Amino acid sequence: MDFSPAMSKRHRRTMTGFTPTQIKNIDAAIPVKCRNIWASHATKPFETSDELISRFINHVETTLARSMYNCDDLAAYQALSATLRDKLILKWNKTQQLYTIKETKRLYYLSLEFLMGRALDNAMINLDTKDLCNKSVDELGFNLEDIIQVEPDAGLGNGGLGRLAACFVDSLSTGNYPGWGYGLRYNYGIFAQRIINGYQVESPDYWLKFGNPWEIPRLEIQIPVDFYGSVSTYTDEKTGKTRKQWSGSERVLAVAYDFPVPGYKTENVNNLRMWSAQPTREFDFQKFNEGDYDDSVAQQQRAEAITAVLYPNDNFYQGKELRLKQQYFWVAASLHDIVRRFLKTEKPWKEFSNFVAIQLNDTHPTLAIVELQRILVDIEGLEWGAAWDIVTNTFGYTNHTVMQEALEKWPVDLLGNLLPRHLEIIYDINLFFLQQVEKKFPNDRDLLRRVSIVEETIPKNIRMSYLAIIGSHKVNGVAELHSELIKATIFKDFVKIYGTSKFTNVTNGVTFRRWLKQANPGLSSLIVKKLGSDEFLKTPVLLKKLESFVNDQEFLKEWADVKLKNKVRLAKLIKSLTNIDVNPDTLFDVQVKRIHEYKRQQMNIFGIIWRYLRIKATPVEERESKWLPKVCIIGGKAAPGYYAAKKIIKLINSVGDVVNNDPEIGDLLKVVFIPDYNVSKAEIICPGSDISEHISTAGTEASGTSNMKFVLNGGLIIGTVDGANVEITREIGENNIFLFGNLSEDVEDLRYDHQLGRIDIPEALNLVFTELQKGTFGDYNEYIELVDSIRLHGDYYLVSDDFESYLQVQSTIDEEFANKDEWTKKSVLSVANMGFFSSDRCIEEYADNIWNIEPVTN
Repeated sequence: MDFSPAMSKRHRRTMTGFTPTQIKNIDAAIPVKCRNIWASHATKPFETSDELISRFINHVETTLARSMYNCDDLAAYQALSATLRDKLILKWNKTQQLYTIKETKRLYYLSLEFLMGRALDNAMINLDTKDLCNKSVDELGFNLEDIIQVEPDAGLGNGGLGRLAACFVDSLSTGNYPGWGYGLRYNYGIFAQRIINGYQVESPDYWLKFGNPWEIPRLEIQIPVDFYGSVSTYTDEKTGKTRKQWSGSERVLAVAYDFPVPGYKTENVNNLRMWSAQPTREFDFQKFNEGDYDDSVAQQQRAEAITAVLYPNDNFYQGKELRLKQQYFWVAASLHDIVRRFLKTEKPWKEFSNFVAIQLNDTHPTLAIVELQRILVDIEGLEWGAAWDIVTNTFGYTNHTVMQEALEKWPVDLLGNLLPRHLEIIYDINLFFLQQVEKKFPNDRDLLRRVSIVEETIPKNIRMSYLAIIGSHKVNGVAELHSELIKATIFKDFVKIYGTSKFTNVTNGVTFRRWLKQANPGLSSLIVKKLGSDEFLKTPVLLKKLESFVNDQEFLKEWADVKLKNKVRLAKLIKSLTNIDVNPDTLFDVQVKRIHEYKRQQMNIFGIIWRYLRIKATPVEERESKWLPKVCIIGGKAAPGYYAAKKIIKLINSVGDVVNNDPEIGDLLKVVFIPDYNVSKAEIICPGSDISEHISTAGTEASGTSNMKFVLNGGLIIGTVDGANVEITREIGENNIFLFGNLSEDVEDLRYDHQLGRIDIPEALNLVFTELQKGTFGDYNEYIELVDSIRLHGDYYLVSDDFESYLQVQSTIDEEFANKDEWTKKSVLSVANMGFFSSDRCIEEYADNIWNIEPVTN
């Protein structure tokens, strides 16, 4: 079956489902009795444990082909997931049918990552069936928590970008907005992180080892995606106009897998559609018979490599090509799917952007702009200008970085070889854009050079962020400081061209259902007890009422007890993962996130070394009175080719080996590295923190969302004036956050002074470096690059400039944590004022200001 964009319009319409009118006619033709049974089947909730148990057993015996006599925790997880998924699918069908009948505008969220975490617990919460499930599986002889633990984290994302996308699809469903996510179904995720002799070692993440009961294979949806080939010019017989045709020389199939995403206490279930790459021909039988066994499966292996791993290592040409293949494969399949769905409405193309909004989550999906222009011009025959108006009115672009060096670029030669027609279209887009700029700013050739999509370097590059700006009607940052910085720095020329109206801000948020109710049931239950309901999970501003209990001693004790229980749970996780014993009564200081120099885990570990040295220098009889006992917890993955980040991980583990085995230190200081950090671990770590570190160099972190999760769970923050820390401070108050370091407006001057050798390394940091040179924490050659980057190479991330301020604020934290009652009050006040940082609020802002979509209900 040919699903290519070049197929006839008639055939495409017949293959994309019924039109709204056809659905209404078919519905009317169904016999009343059947229609009533269907409606009841689709909406009837699980009312009793007997009903749920019956469906559970049915799945064990039929879906799994097992007996209840040999039903273990894995089978119980699969059966319970299938039982709940049945309900989701019924709601999903009704939701999609409702969207079609009402002919509503839909939002499509393109993200290369969707860090969904575990689905079972989230589904039980959103379907409001967790108590019933708990009762039912208990009657069957299982423990619900054990069943939940069986599920692996879905390997569909890595860091904050992917977790934000996951929160957004949850909030889209909860808000009854018509929205789909589009991503890739990675066979092995990013990688499973193991720590061997202190080093990060990457291994495949076999998250699909036992299948995924939450996904629905759509094997009938197979969209061909082409690569390489050539472009030819021909004359259209009907119009007499010159047209372009791209003929690819390599083709793979995009096969759809759907992941239903339920809203919280609503009938709405949206969809996350993930694409898996498959060959057009899996096996060359002739080559096999000829004895060429390797080549007989070569095409299959080449195709499947596209969706094997999230972010393949791009330190070499083949890796770069594979990553670019990933991006085009994903956006081509998604655009084709979106266009198919629009065509069945039988609306004219000029209505496309009135029914379709597409959001680009960072620059990874930017080729979707080019692909839609190609479809409209090359395949549908629209005039260039009319097509471009449709494109720019359809797309919005979310920027996630303020660092010029982090903006995605692709070599022209690579892009032209892989996607020759797309490179031509990019050059045409750039030409028309520069012509407009030249008219508005005549004779400003330097401006034309600066804003050109094509970077005239050797080799030439395509600036994907510039293409995303030019091809979108709105560009948003993800925190107020970030949005102002991109307008003042990396995108200031585009503000000059377009004005400020194209640029806006939507501060990030998180879903309170997962990051409070699911991650911290003890705290959630306590809040429900005080506020009288769980409405704060959908209306987070209601948390503000907690302020009235801040002097209620009994409530503060209950709050502190919840925190201690969460710390005990975290201590058990640490023991199971690292075999390190930690005392829950000590201060838990946490920094878990992607390992990167700008996030400054190196400053954290340097501070830990300094603390260790100062404790050792304190007379034994005075140590316990002068030093607050502390557990320093760090976790995160380094990109496989990011050697400096890997050295930071090695240093953290080496310091931990020394500190944790020093009999003189005991519980005064522990250092823990959490291996293979992921969502399910975060759900234990965030509730167990006393203080969390968000210490990026000012002006480098776009927003951050882990800071929101930690505060929402009653932990306080040590942070720089960067990203969403600024808005968190505004909401919770300066007295409830520990800020330090230089401001973003000072960063460039400080970097300039470093280049000229005007800044000396502070004594405290030199003390740390000297101890490293002594070999106290292993071979100094392992860490010399981390030290030299600060001493000799300009200290780009300003560790030396902020180090003394960092140590001072750590000392302040020690003093304030000693007063447990006041610390608990700060915790309560922080949670009470976190209502703004809900992803539900984010989606409302996107819907109103960028997507122009409305909630859809019966």
